[in-house]
Amino acid sequence: MTLRLPSRARWAVALGLAGALALSACSTGNEEPDTGNGDETSAGGEGDGDGDCVIGMTQINQTAIFFTQMNEGAQEAADELGCELIIANANNDSARQSNDIENFVTQGVDGIIVVAIDVNGVVPAVEAAQAAGIPVVAIDAQLDIAETFVGVDNTAAGKKAGEWMVENGLIEGRSYGVVGAKNSFIQNQREDGFREVIDAAGATYTQTVNGENVQETAAEAAQDLVTAQPDLDFIYTTGEPATVGAVAALDPAAKTKIIGWDLTKEVIGGIDSGLVEAVIQQDPRQEGVEAVKELKAILGGAEPKGFIDVPITIVTKDNVDDYREIFN
Repeated sequence: MTLRLPSRARWAVALGLAGALALSACSTGNEEPDTGNGDETSAGGEGDGDGDCVIGMTQINQTAIFFTQMNEGAQEAADELGCELIIANANNDSARQSNDIENFVTQGVDGIIVVAIDVNGVVPAVEAAQAAGIPVVAIDAQLDIAETFVGVDNTAAGKKAGEWMVENGLIEGRSYGVVGAKNSFIQNQREDGFREVIDAAGATYTQTVNGENVQETAAEAAQDLVTAQPDLDFIYTTGEPATVGAVAALDPAAKTKIIGWDLTKEVIGGIDSGLVEAVIQQDPRQEGVEAVKELKAILGGAEPKGFIDVPITIVTKDNVDDYREIFN
């Protein structure tokens, strides 16, 4: 049986232990690493200090707008529901993300939100949290062991993007490459779903280059791809860093166009210039909101929903005006 102290009591114990360790610790190599390595943020709203609930959230990075919008939605819901939200930045490091989860368990949070980098690598840490009686909700990347997954079916969404291209006559006789992120399970799913549809419809695939989910790396990869293959009709980008990087690297006047994931101000500019034909747009803010609401409900005794679908939209020049204000 796991003993669970009330939130305020757990935090008092955690703070007391932290103070004692700060006074007594020497550089032995056995000290517990600081969660987030200085990238942890704690912001409480209405419930700050009232002991209602404390939620730890491990985020992939704090640079992509997609993730910062997700954080904003989570914080908004936490404030509304009287919870304290602590966000740890894994900075694209799956080992660090597991460590963040372990530290949340040590701190005694009530619930954990995981935006997983590696859905397999994070499993032991998630299982340890659940063994300690802490429910876990996954966002964006599905964890089968989590109480609930909030987000989209990434394989299905990739297929939907491919079907849109087929329906709009953008496939037959065209060649393409992919700027992906091989370290991202969900971006691999997006690539697989997309390719399944358009390859069957007659598109010619050349290669996938690895942008590593980092904008500068993705820009270089996209530039190398079109330099080596200037006759490509389009490239498919599987996430925000790849899409923004490709927009920065490619000439709007050139033959190669972009089909990608996740809007930013720069990507909207790409739509305006004709460089970007379509973008698969999620609703990261709403994903953050739904994850916190679901954890709060579970903590209150509700049965986990298992899956909360947050639909995608395909954004083109015809409907991009609906998004301009958000990204300005």
